[in-house]
This record gives sequence, C-alpha cells and structure tokens, in this order.
Amino acid sequence: MKPRVAVIQFPGVNCEYETQRALNAAGLDAEVFRWNLDVGRLSSFDAFLLPGGFSYQDRVRAGAIAAKDSVVQEVALQADRGKPVLGICNGAQVLVEAGMVPGLSPGRVEMALGPNRTDGRSGYLCEWVFLKAVEPGRAAFTCAMREGQVVPLPIAHAEGRFVTRSPGTLEALEKERLPRLLYCSQSGEVATAYPSNPNGSVLSAAAVSNRKGNVMAMMPHPERAAWLSQVPDRITGAWGQARLEARGDRTRMSQPGPGRVVFESLLQYLK
Repeated sequence: MKPRVAVIQFPGVNCEYETQRALNAAGLDAEVFRWNLDVGRLSSFDAFLLPGGFSYQDRVRAGAIAAKDSVVQEVALQADRGKPVLGICNGAQVLVEAGMVPGLSPGRVEMALGPNRTDGRSGYLCEWVFLKAVEPGRAAFTCAMREGQVVPLPIAHAEGRFVTRSPGTLEALEKERLPRLLYCSQSGEVATAYPSNPNGSVLSAAAVSNRKGNVMAMMPHPERAAWLSQVPDRITGAWGQARLEARGDRTRMSQPGPGRVVFESLLQYLK
C-alpha cells in the first residue's frame, strides 16, 4: 500500500493539484484535503503537505491566518507524533507562523518570512535558483539527496526571506544546521548576495527544518520542477543538458525533473 499524503487546501492556495500530481508521480498516494473537512480524518494520513499560493489572500501577513486554522493545529499534533510535514512557499509561511519551524520552543513563532531584500530591487520575484543540500540524511524531505548536491528549482514569492530577530535562534539554526537547503551558485558555492541568494535570507536558507527533521519549510517550488519538461532552456549544467537532449522526445521530456527528489525523499523516509 502506498503511503498517504494529505495536501491541505486553504482558500486562496493555487498549487494543490500540481503538488498532488508530483507526489503521485513519486509513488505516493496524495489527496487534496480541504481546510473545512473533519480534521479527525487526518490521523489516517502518513504525511502532510501545505502547498503554495495565497491562503486567505495573504491578509495580515502571508500565512498568518491559515496558521490559526484548526486543520493546522491538527497537523501540528500529527507532526509531534513523528509524521512528516512539508510547507512549500505559502505553506512554508504557514509553518513558520504556526511555530512549527524551526520549533525550538514548540508553538512559539521564532522566525518570519520577510519581504525580499536585495540590492537594486524589491517585491515579487519569479526565477530559477540553485540549492545545495546540507546533511540531507537528517531530514524527511532531503534524505534521497547527496551531501552537497546542487538542485535547480524555481521560486515565486514576494516574502521569502527567512529572518529572525533573536540571536539565540540564529545561533541554534547555524549550530544545528537546520537550514537544509541553501541558496548557492551552480557550482555549489553558498550564495550570500543577489541574484544567487534571491531574497536575502539569513544563513542563505532556502529551506529550514525542525530539529527532528520531519517538518520542513521551503520557499522554492519542487512541484514546478517535477518533470524534465519543466526545466527551462536557459538552465545550464547536467539538467540543462538533459533538457536539451530530450527536446522533441515526449517520452524523455516526461522523465523526472530536479524537483522530484524532494517527493522521492518523502517516499524513502516513510518506507
């Protein structure tokens, strides 16, 4: 039997169905679960995914209202029991606002996802970036990656800058290596400035997990890179070469893309 994953649908999210499709393609059994269903049903799922979009129109702050929803409270309870939870983009904002990431003091909001801050530009940014895995075996959504593996993925956000005003939180993040995916150059050098670090995140963080590694908030969109056909022509390196060689061949274009490894990691973790 395939592990079951609930893709939580809040009003305003817009990535639930492509996320469901990517999970299914990786060998999981994903179901879109509406926010207003009986939360007691969530106990039958093996994992949970909060997708991207604009939950509740991003009112107050991105993810702030959804974080107070009863369905998120139940997901938090399931996470405490060890079940994996991934938040992508808006879902990452929800997990941070709910105090699930980094979760040093459970339930306490210890970080924020602030507006993009880069030299010479601000606001919404949609672009492809490179990410580097850090101690991938310690987290549910990176365990199929290799240490230092570089993966190209797209971003699409205006508030994607991981930040904290607490020196203690920052110290713990760095010491315990909780940023699991770092913005980097194509060659794997950690990026500290735009454009390789597209939003100014502390510690170059593109994804941050809790200490157990079963809950992770990531800003890039792996579901938008789950198939080779989604890789743009301008991407260079191994993935760009694979895309170039597959041009005109529908079968080859339907092969897994760089983002598939995130969902394959979940499958490996659950098995």
